[in-house]
Amino acid sequence: MRVYPDQISQHLKNPQGCYLLFGDDPWLIENCKGQILAAAKKHGFDERVHLTQETGFSWNDLIQEWQSMSLFASRRIIELTLPQAKPGTEGSAAFISMMQNPNPDIILLIHGPKLSAETKSKWFKTLDAAGIYLPCTTPEGKQFQRWLDNRIQHYKLHVQMDAKAMLFNLFEGNLLAAEQALQLLQLLSPNEPIHSDHLTDYFEDQSRFTVFQLTDALLANHQKHAQHMIVQLNGEGTAMPILMWALFKELNVMLNLKTAVEQGAQLNSLWQQHRIWDKRKPLYQAALTRLTLNQIEHMLAFASKMEMNLKQHGIEDWTAMSHLCLLFDPNAHRRLAHIELQT
Repeated sequence: MRVYPDQISQHLKNPQGCYLLFGDDPWLIENCKGQILAAAKKHGFDERVHLTQETGFSWNDLIQEWQSMSLFASRRIIELTLPQAKPGTEGSAAFISMMQNPNPDIILLIHGPKLSAETKSKWFKTLDAAGIYLPCTTPEGKQFQRWLDNRIQHYKLHVQMDAKAMLFNLFEGNLLAAEQALQLLQLLSPNEPIHSDHLTDYFEDQSRFTVFQLTDALLANHQKHAQHMIVQLNGEGTAMPILMWALFKELNVMLNLKTAVEQGAQLNSLWQQHRIWDKRKPLYQAALTRLTLNQIEHMLAFASKMEMNLKQHGIEDWTAMSHLCLLFDPNAHRRLAHIELQT
């Protein structure tokens, strides 16, 4: 039976005879395995045997463990690692034989890399019918957002929307790093509301400038200073997703403000709606005065291509980042807007 990792806790009241954990995300596999082991222990499965399909491994060893009595008369967990997720002919026969002779005092816990065609094989279908299959694939997009919300709730953190958006962009695709960040936040800010500026505080030792200083310089069109910041941020190892998050945030706010103004709205009525504080109002006013709606839309499209290259191909294009920042200057925009970014 297929069960997704975020639902596993609902299926552990009565431990199954077999659990299959296959996927490319080490955090999901370890987390699911930990929950299964904890639940099994409550039901008296105190002894644990670990086997790995490697050079010298014998499938007879697994069968003997399945058929033998425990030395300590306790219920056991047999944990089997399949590094290639391919048990072969001998392994397939062993699995089928074991499931035909179930042992209520043993739980078989198997884990390995992501499955593809193996899910159609007889050995997999036999094990799946006898227990639970957990596909541990790294969540993306809305699934990652759901995972992040659940972990924030798990740690009882008060993460505000701007900080949550930043965490999403920082850690999508890396659950282990996200989990470590949330654990750090629990230690540092267990009861206080957490905003995005709090998150950047934890990276200040790594960067000479913060991303917020960069966006302020861009809104004010201090290009020489902004380009110097980009060089420093790159040299200090600042993660590209941090910069992408900050620039997307500013460009989206600018797009919404510019669209509203061109439709007849007054800026004074929009500040509170977009949570723009007094000290930043002049920065936005300056940017909105010098940039057209088409120019802002072009920058957003360029940033989207950068993000696609980053997320799909792992390309951290600092030249493109410099180019995007130059586009905040309308004079540079007119000279550079024709340059396209390949995806």
